[in-house]
Amino acid sequence: MATSEPRRSTLGMLLLALLMEAPMHPYRMQQMIKERGQDQLVNVAQRNSVYQALDRLERDGLARRASTAREAGRPERTVYEITDEGAATMKRWLASALPTPAREFPEFPAALAFLAVMPPGEVRELLGRRAEVLTAKVAAIRDQAPPGMPRLFLIEDEYRVAMLTAEISWLRSVTADLDSGALTWDLRMIQETLQRFGEL
Repeated sequence: MATSEPRRSTLGMLLLALLMEAPMHPYRMQQMIKERGQDQLVNVAQRNSVYQALDRLERDGLARRASTAREAGRPERTVYEITDEGAATMKRWLASALPTPAREFPEFPAALAFLAVMPPGEVRELLGRRAEVLTAKVAAIRDQAPPGMPRLFLIEDEYRVAMLTAEISWLRSVTADLDSGALTWDLRMIQETLQRFGEL
C-alpha cells in the first residue's frame, strides 16, 4: 500500500468506479467504458491505456489481481478487484474533485488568445464550424440516452450538454459580432493596442 495519497487521474477514477461494481478484466472495463459513452470523458482509444492505469492502481495498492480466467479460444485474462484502500481513495478523490475546479489547460482558450494572427472573416468561418460540430455533439449525447434511465446515471452527460450549450451560445454571439463588425481587427489596430498597453 502506498504511504502517500496516490496521484488522481480521471481514468484511474473511472476504473476504480467500475471495480466498485464488480471484479473484472481490463478488456471488459474498456468495453463498458465505450458502451456507456464514457470514452467521451477519458481517452481509451489505445487499449494499453487501461492496462497502464491498472498497473498504477495496483502499485498504489488501490486494486489487486483477483484471479485469472480463460475462455475457449481466448488468451488468459487477469481479473482485478478493488481493495479497501482503493474504495476509500476513490471517495477521497471524489470529495476533492467535486468542489474544487481543476487546473486544466484546454486547447481552445489558448487558440482564442491568438485570433489576431488570422483575418476576422476566416475566424468567423472557423468559429461557425465549431458551433456546428458542437451542436451535432449535443444532439448525439441526447440521442444516446436510453429512455427511462434514471438521471443519476446520465448526470455527466447532462453536465456536458450544459457546457456545450453554453459554448455554442457564446460562439454564436461572437460570430454575430464578427458579422456585424462589432468585433474586428487589422494590423494597425493590433500594433496601436500593443503599444498603448506596453507590449512592444
